[in-house]
Amino acid sequence: MNRLCYAGSVLHTQPDGFHRSREPIQIGAELYGEPGAEADLEILTLMLQGLSACGVNTLQLDIGHVGVYRALAQEAGLDGALEHQLFGALQAKDSSTVAVLTAGLPVPLRDAFAALPRLYGNRSVLTEARACLPQLPAVQAALDTLEGLDRGLAGIEAAYDLAELRGYGYHSGVVFAAYTGGRSHAIAQGGRYDEVGRVFGRARPATGFSLDLRELAIASSVA
Repeated sequence: MNRLCYAGSVLHTQPDGFHRSREPIQIGAELYGEPGAEADLEILTLMLQGLSACGVNTLQLDIGHVGVYRALAQEAGLDGALEHQLFGALQAKDSSTVAVLTAGLPVPLRDAFAALPRLYGNRSVLTEARACLPQLPAVQAALDTLEGLDRGLAGIEAAYDLAELRGYGYHSGVVFAAYTGGRSHAIAQGGRYDEVGRVFGRARPATGFSLDLRELAIASSVA
C-alpha cells in the first residue's frame, strides 16, 4: 500500500465554469494498493479533516457510487450511444428522458433506472435502494460499500446520490464531493479509480481526492 500527496498547478483544456481557471492550483492525496472500503473511508476522512483545518467546517457532503449505474447498464446490455444518452439524463435528474430511453427494457431494469434520480438524501436512501433495485451482485456490493462509509462517518451528515456519475469514465466506485457557502462548484472531490493505471500497463486499486487552493481560499474567507 502506498500513500501519496501532491501540490501543484494543473492545466485543463477548458475551464469547468465561466469564472473558473484553466490552471487551478491543486492539492490532493491518493492511496494505492487497497481495494476495500476502508481505504475510501480513510481518504474521505482525510479530505474532511483537511477542510476543517483550513476553517471550512460548514459543508454539504455528497456521496455516490458509479458501480450501481454501471451494473444496471451492463445487465441491460446498453450500447455506447444509448448508455451515453442515459448517463446525461441521469446526471440532469431528467426523469422523463430516462423513461423514454429505457422504455424498451424489461420492467425490473426500467423501474431501476427510473428510481435512480429520486434515490437522493440521507442514509435512508440506502435502505430504499436495497428494496427497489435488482439484486445484482455489483449493485449489492456498491450498497455495502456506501453503508460501510456511512457507519465510518458517524456524526457527519452526508447525502447519498445514486444518480451521481461524476467522472464516470474515470472513476470505478465511490465518488464524493464537498460543497460550502452556497457555491455551485465542489470545493473538494474525489473517489475510487481502480482502472486508470491500465493505460500505463497495470491496473491497481486506487482512491483519492483533490481540491483547488484558490477555491479553498475563497471558501475559507467566507466560511
